[in-house]
Amino acid sequence: MSSYHPLHDGWTVTAVSSTGQFRPVVAGVPATVPGCVHTDLLAAGLIDDPYLDDNEDRLTWIGRTDWAYETVFTWAGADDERADLVCEGLDTVAAIVLNGTQVGATANMHRSYRFSVRHLLREGENTLKVLFTAPYGYAEEQRAALGDRPGAYAEPYPFIRKTACNFGWDWGPTLVTAGIWRPIGVHTWSTARLAEVRPLVTLDGLDGRVDVHVTVDRAAQVPLTVTATVAGVTERVRLAPGERTALVRLTVPAPDLWWPRGYGDQPLYPLTVRLGDGDGAGDSDGDSDGDDVWTREIGFRSVVLDRTDDAFTLVVNGTPVFVKGFNWIPDDCFPGRVTRERLAERLGQAVGAGANTLRVWGGGMYESEDFYALADDLGLLVWQDFPFACAAYPEEGPFTHEVEAEARCHVARLAAHPSLAIWCGNNENIEGHADWGWQDALAGRSWGAGFYYDLLPKIVAELDPTRPYWPGSPYSGAPDLPPNDPAKGTTHIWTVWNSHDYTHYATYTPRFVAEFGFQGPPAYATLRRAVSDEPLTPVSPGVRHHQKAIDGDEKLLRGLGDHLPRPEGFDDWHYFTQLNQARAVVFGVERFRALAPYCMGTIVWQLNDCWPVTSWAAVDGDGRRKPLWYALRRAYADRLLTFQDSAVAVINDTGREWAGELEVVRMTFGGEVRARERHRVATPPRGVARWEPPAALTTPGGPGELLVATLDGVRALRFFAQDPVAGYPPAAFDTAVEEADDGLRIAVTARTLVRELAIFPDRLDPRATVDDQLVTLLPGETAVFRVSGCRRPGDLDLEALVRPPVLRCLNEARTSADFAGSA
Repeated sequence: MSSYHPLHDGWTVTAVSSTGQFRPVVAGVPATVPGCVHTDLLAAGLIDDPYLDDNEDRLTWIGRTDWAYETVFTWAGADDERADLVCEGLDTVAAIVLNGTQVGATANMHRSYRFSVRHLLREGENTLKVLFTAPYGYAEEQRAALGDRPGAYAEPYPFIRKTACNFGWDWGPTLVTAGIWRPIGVHTWSTARLAEVRPLVTLDGLDGRVDVHVTVDRAAQVPLTVTATVAGVTERVRLAPGERTALVRLTVPAPDLWWPRGYGDQPLYPLTVRLGDGDGAGDSDGDSDGDDVWTREIGFRSVVLDRTDDAFTLVVNGTPVFVKGFNWIPDDCFPGRVTRERLAERLGQAVGAGANTLRVWGGGMYESEDFYALADDLGLLVWQDFPFACAAYPEEGPFTHEVEAEARCHVARLAAHPSLAIWCGNNENIEGHADWGWQDALAGRSWGAGFYYDLLPKIVAELDPTRPYWPGSPYSGAPDLPPNDPAKGTTHIWTVWNSHDYTHYATYTPRFVAEFGFQGPPAYATLRRAVSDEPLTPVSPGVRHHQKAIDGDEKLLRGLGDHLPRPEGFDDWHYFTQLNQARAVVFGVERFRALAPYCMGTIVWQLNDCWPVTSWAAVDGDGRRKPLWYALRRAYADRLLTFQDSAVAVINDTGREWAGELEVVRMTFGGEVRARERHRVATPPRGVARWEPPAALTTPGGPGELLVATLDGVRALRFFAQDPVAGYPPAAFDTAVEEADDGLRIAVTARTLVRELAIFPDRLDPRATVDDQLVTLLPGETAVFRVSGCRRPGDLDLEALVRPPVLRCLNEARTSADFAGSA
């Protein structure tokens, strides 16, 4: 009934015109499709890598240039009645010309398009051109016509339906792209095709129900049969001539339920939908070679949003879920480079850190099928923002039509994925309108309210009523309420980082924290690859260029506060600021987890980066895990001990009671026990218990003491003084390094207290990684670190591996010559 012919070969790209900026001659340059102009020019050697040094600054002309993509393909002809040119993603404002005839125009990166071209195709060679208008030119024309709108950045991103962070952000470069960024090809078909399949999955008691909504396109007015099969259940619906929609309802007896990770398994069931002509009786399941077939994996689960008493709680299969998550940004400025393997690595890193949720942030895009399919497999809930962020958006001109079209496309496209848990209207736009002084600047002009309060919720209610919709984040639950009230709905906490010490998190008692975070630099190897400064310093030009936050470098140093010493040189700066990032975020996570069930979610800003940069990410732009990642792995663990105020909080995010003897010891830095108490605790499933030890235990008897709480091998530490004045002894420890099948094993045995021990093997080999960071050892304890990924373990300098700046701890001597470790 149909076939698909990809058109990904033989493309060239040419610079057509620009706004007078200097640029190289670009004519007939080989182009990769899917891809974009930047990667094509980079492959051709016409531009320097925009991720290195300050090369980005010399590439603004690309976003102010019109571009022509062209290919010639051979068409052998076909008997099919229809042939459609299918463009899954064009970035952004384009005219499509086939054999000299314009077949369509686009103005939305977030949409897919289909154009009927059967009448234009010729036997033999055919020429296809996609002519892109400069994004800046289009957006600035719309801004001039509709009136300016306030936003976080002086860029015109609200005036073009395109990934907003293309235009730069406080963690990303300004690299305004153009190109055929998703697949393109010719789809030929006869009689009819499946235009849309939208399965809505719900639970009816113990049974699963799948309502498969089908829309067909017709080339012939003949009877059709739609057949749907899942979990051994098959149902058919006949379509009479002229009918274009069908509902096929399937009931699956007692299916295994899909759960978020940590709450159960993730069974997936293939759902197959076939469109055939006639009565579908060709064989036992209506199959025939000419059928149009759609297949996805679905999961049976329910998801609702509990708003009782201003709460914000995601409830899956009747069970409240404490959200342990990350915000997700585009993983590359050039999405054509993001493969399924790369997404698998990145989502695996989220799971490895203990997350059960990713929030796809509104300044990015609707992600690929691979992203959501991987989330389905891994049990990661997905909070999906519609792509609006940090600005007032116009509702006039072409925009309401474009927003409706893209929303309908993606709400239907993503309906099959059990991981998708909630739709959210925007990121920070409601807060901006209420609290950032926008109203005077708008002078009554539209700002997006019609999208967030009317259009988008109507589309979700119509196309996917199985999932909740939330107008924006932060949001308190009603348009007339202060949007960023921690006591209602979702809140974003940016007082910490912007102006307050991270201990300020303790003043918040939120219901759900959808954004909070703290900056730290990327891994040494990542920064060294991206920056050619000699010497490399915290204030050298390249390092500063790879810091996009306003006053970011100053905030990094100010954020050290009284917690850490003043850095002396680059190596101190790098270690201390990475450590401080980890401590700041963990302080917030532990505070908010201890408030459960009043607080039911923490979504850290952010998991990933799109390029090598100093930022809030736990995984840097080259995919390396920062110390924050390792610290969050402990803070997001299913079972956690944490000192909160004068109490010990016992946090149990498992389905079983956590009972045992909690021991709290006050000891000296030398390991001498000064006081000890034991207390029987029984923390219910998904619960928090608190125990307040007596003051005699928690009051230091002198300098150089700490508290140690343990339960079933889980440990928490509390130091009575900040590190610069704690009086740690000089670090003394023994090290043993040996080769193993997968790399190296490094055993570190402490002879004194060793505080925040970290090994950075990427300083010796960019490929090398370590399995743990930021470990505090009490006297006599041993930690074993595993280093892997290096070319050959024997090539590493083993002595350098266990000395600064590769091995660091807070109580180390100030010079490597005095370092008390021994190999």
